[in-house]
Amino acid sequence: MATFTPPAGKRLIVTADDFGMNLAVNEAVEQAYNEGILTCASLMMKGAATQDAIVRARRLKGLGVGLHITLADGRPTSSRRLVRGLIDQEGRFRNDLVGSGVRWFLNPLIRLQLAREINAQFQAFAATGLVLDHVNAHKHLHFHPTVAAMILSIGRRYGMLAMRIPDEPRNILMAAEPGREIPKSRLGFILRLLRRRAKRAKMAVNDNIFGLAWSGAMTEDRLLALIPHLPEGLNEIYSHPANADAADIRRGVPHYRYREELAALLSPRVRQALIDNQVKLVRFAGSSPKS
Repeated sequence: MATFTPPAGKRLIVTADDFGMNLAVNEAVEQAYNEGILTCASLMMKGAATQDAIVRARRLKGLGVGLHITLADGRPTSSRRLVRGLIDQEGRFRNDLVGSGVRWFLNPLIRLQLAREINAQFQAFAATGLVLDHVNAHKHLHFHPTVAAMILSIGRRYGMLAMRIPDEPRNILMAAEPGREIPKSRLGFILRLLRRRAKRAKMAVNDNIFGLAWSGAMTEDRLLALIPHLPEGLNEIYSHPANADAADIRRGVPHYRYREELAALLSPRVRQALIDNQVKLVRFAGSSPKS
């Protein structure tokens, strides 16, 4: 199969994570795609409003919809009895991420259940009939080598063609916000391994990502500061837009500025900045331009 050769220049994927989490997120995704700069959304298969998200995605023909693999802070797609080692007494994924990570490495039974759950989420996405634009994971847990290997192996059977690499260039953030301290990532080796694995599997991957250090606070001012510093290649900005405040979103993150992130995606100033800096809006799959 011929590989896709991306065009030169500054290309930008703009993704909303947690599509399907609730109606406030879904409504924001639809608005940000129709009226703003959003190009992609990552779908949770067991969110409180997943079915509503699927209906919206089917009518948003140009929206690149991907699978947001969820292994924490949510409920499994598989039957509980098949993934007992992944969940707590309430039937939710364990949120002891360090402990879970160790078990994913060392426990063969847990690895079997993990593969079963990842397959169930791919299967559920396939059942929607939507085209799979990309794959990533809630809390970026696909950086875990066991999870990454399973996603790449299982995803190939479901037509997976693109994966997010959560590797954020610190120097660009510091140029966008001079004087602000940005912690150095401790995951450099693991992220390089993830990128190599994905490329070996012939996945399309982003060159850079933005949204980690400023998670929940990708405001208009920050986008305006960042856009002039976007490098050549395939960049991704992700955020968590919603048309409600954190206090009104069940299981929302208290410090996330959901409404401000939506406003940033709708901002005419942000759209003009993209034009002024010759940044092309695209989706993941084939780096197709937003129509």
